[in-house]
Amino acid sequence: MDYVVKMKCIIFAYNQLSQSTYMKKHKDDRPALVYSTDPGFKPEEEQEEQETLPAEKQILRLSMETKHRAGKTVTLITGFIGKEEDMAELGKKLKNHCGTGGSAKEGEIILQGDHREKVRGWLQKNKYKVKG
Repeated sequence: MDYVVKMKCIIFAYNQLSQSTYMKKHKDDRPALVYSTDPGFKPEEEQEEQETLPAEKQILRLSMETKHRAGKTVTLITGFIGKEEDMAELGKKLKNHCGTGGSAKEGEIILQGDHREKVRGWLQKNKYKVKG
């Protein structure tokens, strides 16, 4: 009984399968609240995605990083304001321009290798403001 009292926490069940019973019955993306010990608990509302700013108003930060990447060098572009799809599209264009791999997720565009000068030139040519 002490364990239950000490732990007094909120338990959620997020069903990872898209074909779950909950998702079939409830055609939305909200997580299923299974149990809560807090009587005043309200689930967090998802933030709406911001509209993508035009290139002239974007201020992107350019940096090189090797930490937490097994010594591999990556070019990091942060500061993009807009939809994830637009950021992924920009990342794809940059990867094609640099001829390298990478990803665009969690508000960052990551390119494998040190491509800061190529990226800076491409972004400035396409009217983005670049810092760093």
